Amino acid sequence: HTLFEMLGNFSFADYFKEDAIAYAWEFITSSKYLALPIEKLWVTVHDSDDEAEEIWSRHISPDRIIRFGDADNFWQMGDTGPCGPCSEIFYDQGEENFNSPEDKMGGEGDRFLEIWNLVFMQYERDESGTLNPLPKPSIDTGMGLERVVAIKEGVLNNYHSSLFIPFLNKIGEMVGTPYNYEASNSASYRVIADHLRSCSFLLAQGVNFDKEGRGYVLRRIMRRAIRHGYLLGLREPFMYKLVDTLVDVMGEQYDYLLKRAEAIKTSMKTEEERFFDTIEAGIKLFNEELEKTDNIFDGEVAFKLYDTFGFPLDLTQDMLREKNIALDIEAFDKKMEAQKAQSKANWKGTGDASTTGDFKALKEKFGENEFVGYETKQITATVLALLDSEFKEVDTVNGSGWVLLDKTPFYAESGGQIGDRGELLGRCKVVDTKKFLDMNMSQVEGDLSIGDRVEALVDSSRAEIEKHHSATHLLHAGLRAILGEHIAQAGSLNDDKRLRFDFSHPKAMTKEEIKAVEAWVNDKVSRAIPRETKIMSIDEAKNSGAMALFGEKYGDEVRVVSMGDVSVELCGGTHIDNTSEIGLFMITKESGVSAGVRRIEAICGNSAIKVVDNLRDELDEIKTELKNQNSIAGINRLKDEIKTLKTELKTALNSTKKELSTIEING
Repeated sequence: HTLFEMLGNFSFADYFKEDAIAYAWEFITSSKYLALPIEKLWVTVHDSDDEAEEIWSRHISPDRIIRFGDADNFWQMGDTGPCGPCSEIFYDQGEENFNSPEDKMGGEGDRFLEIWNLVFMQYERDESGTLNPLPKPSIDTGMGLERVVAIKEGVLNNYHSSLFIPFLNKIGEMVGTPYNYEASNSASYRVIADHLRSCSFLLAQGVNFDKEGRGYVLRRIMRRAIRHGYLLGLREPFMYKLVDTLVDVMGEQYDYLLKRAEAIKTSMKTEEERFFDTIEAGIKLFNEELEKTDNIFDGEVAFKLYDTFGFPLDLTQDMLREKNIALDIEAFDKKMEAQKAQSKANWKGTGDASTTGDFKALKEKFGENEFVGYETKQITATVLALLDSEFKEVDTVNGSGWVLLDKTPFYAESGGQIGDRGELLGRCKVVDTKKFLDMNMSQVEGDLSIGDRVEALVDSSRAEIEKHHSATHLLHAGLRAILGEHIAQAGSLNDDKRLRFDFSHPKAMTKEEIKAVEAWVNDKVSRAIPRETKIMSIDEAKNSGAMALFGEKYGDEVRVVSMGDVSVELCGGTHIDNTSEIGLFMITKESGVSAGVRRIEAICGNSAIKVVDNLRDELDEIKTELKNQNSIAGINRLKDEIKTLKTELKTALNSTKKELSTIEING
């Protein structure tokens, strides 16, 4: 599966093995819950975990408890960090259904199906590989809903449960042939059903089809499904037609699928149309090369499929795997590296400073410094550390460098808001502020030494930044109000002169929609709504309806910024106190960024006033030049005069041609 629903429970030093095992056993066997037959259950423990085996023996016969080593029953996130033994619960699907030599506990067969993994996080592995006991052990468990549903419904395959059969039936209707597990093409039905779920959820969460990053993962999944539809004989977009079935099956539990269904369909259909434009030519090229291939497929042809016809590499590899043909991956990589090198040569760069330097040492020495910029824009602070322009620790800065203050009013660039500028009065100019390993550090120009006491003052431009940041929140809410709740933020920039907001939307906005959003925001500005900020748990925030960015990492506690009930978002940035401070809000441009992503550029506050003043001056100049206070009428008069002059000029040219022709004929 590319998407599955995970059930689980967690404990952070509250309860450990004894309770975790008891809870799991009760949920699985009790008539109040799953009521699975005890004679069908087996468990595994780590071969060193005597404690877990002893606890399990109170619930299940000892001959159904199997010990395995690290490969099967030890869980860790990486080479270092929290880890521990785990205990897995298996369901026996019956010897009558699975009777190969591998259908045994620990074998590769399907008879014994793992349904729940209980992880006992009791160690921390250090860099030497040593396991050190955690002072507060934790529990982390995971159970796949799809497997549990299949077991409860008495089927031997997840795809034959009620979670997937509706998709398989719908695909059968489209193809004209009902789904048949025994058929040679049945895997294509299952791939489409699975990929439809993951693509829909990704789109619903604000991910869009793209050439890189998570958007490219989405594209790879989608195009793999399209190719399997092609194998079934489908020659036009079909995935988007399955979205209604998804809403029927999962919409009650995930209501945002219903709210964003139309946007999901539109994005899917657009992506399908793009790939269907090239898939036939790509498959033709693939088959032509395949006829010339003995064992290894040409990597340069695979690159052409990727670069020209939009075939992700793993899609080509899937197609080759079906034919038992290998790929010359080195040749593919060589072409890919050459393309990247060319792109890099054409790129002029952003001027971003390197982030390699002595940050880790500073973090270990001082920890995170305190940001006090929400409450004040001026404080007295102490210089804890200094870095030169290469980010190396120094005792003094004479010119350009970076300063770490014990507390700072300067906001570090994040969440789309630019870093603060300002002064260390009488000492330095602050030209930027960034966050390195959660330390707010300001770039300075001037003379400073470690231990100096300084008066830190944020530049007045912060007020305009805050106006634009708060306007961005209202814009986000306005887009959702006018265009629909499928709108999800895809990026933003807030500085003292403008704002830029990227959002998921399948098509360009009309002039009427742009005007409606602009009017919606200005209405909320005119209502003088107070801004409120609260600190709460991430669960409380989500339950309150606060909007969060997909893919953004949040801590246990978050900052929620609200403007009445019209805008509630998780945000760490700085904001105005009342919407009236935003002043006039104007949308200056709406454009496309990539497939399914639009961009709005807008201004407010002083920037909007300046634009209005400039427009008024230009209009006055036009009226003066036209010698007419009604500029529209004056322009129309000029257009009529130009049209008349064009007609007269054409008549004169024709007359001249006739005269020249007469002269030529008569000699």
